[in-house]
Amino acid sequence: MTDPMPPRDFEALRAALVARSGRLSKRLAQVAQFCLNHPEEVAVSTLVRLADLAEVPPATITRFAKELGFQGFGDLQLVFRERLLGPRLPYANRLAGAGDGELDQPGGVFGSFVQAAVQSLLRIEEALDRDELAACVEVLAETEVVHVAAARGAFGLGAYTVYGLGSIGRRAQLIDNIGAMRGMQVAAMGPGDTLLAMTFDDYTPETVEVVRMASARGNRVLVITDNALSPVAGLATHVLYVNEARLGHFRSQVPAMIVAQAMIVGLGRRLGMVENPQKQENEKSFASTRRLAKHGRGRAS
Repeated sequence: MTDPMPPRDFEALRAALVARSGRLSKRLAQVAQFCLNHPEEVAVSTLVRLADLAEVPPATITRFAKELGFQGFGDLQLVFRERLLGPRLPYANRLAGAGDGELDQPGGVFGSFVQAAVQSLLRIEEALDRDELAACVEVLAETEVVHVAAARGAFGLGAYTVYGLGSIGRRAQLIDNIGAMRGMQVAAMGPGDTLLAMTFDDYTPETVEVVRMASARGNRVLVITDNALSPVAGLATHVLYVNEARLGHFRSQVPAMIVAQAMIVGLGRRLGMVENPQKQENEKSFASTRRLAKHGRGRAS
């Protein structure tokens, strides 16, 4: 059944896909996930090329477009092309124009990763929900211990986040699943603790399971993931979306790292605003005591 009013911008399209979550066939859900994770590819690729990348027949993509109310793939692609207007278009063109031959040399791989990272940074700078970022910082400011769940490709991001939180004085632990004991690690979370989970397509099953367990226990859950169809998005107290460009199987981690750093530094400043008034009062008291002591010594002499 087609929609007589197809979405005409990317945000409306994303909302339409979220509304259909769970009601699409397996193949159409696969196309929806690919489109949200690789919007630049959808904007610049031919139907045949896109079908190859999404690992579905071309007819499935056409059926997906009609499911959303479009006449065909061309109309659907216009939404993704309009999303690339502005400063991002040159980078998208450069990424689309890079041939496989350029990746035969380390320098070509390096340049492609730089382009992917820049493209992702331009996108996240415009798209990140600042209110959700502020809400995440407030939750972290109120929590006792932050438990971080991040594995496989997101493991480095999670490990850095634990280090960063510790460096500003916030207790943080990595749910590392050593000895397959993730269930026990989640069970050790206190009622005032918060889970911070990071997972992206292909969504590490262990991380998804940790999020489900923590949510079922009633703990607050913060999530950094790639789109609203992520299996952990609906379980989160607050969620930040970071859609990262890829080079083959490898994902640029630069945007997600910057989001994590912004959260950590924002939390550090938030904690500092609470602690600084008392610190300033202590410093004033100490300075007053020193002046009195110095004055007393002067009179005695």
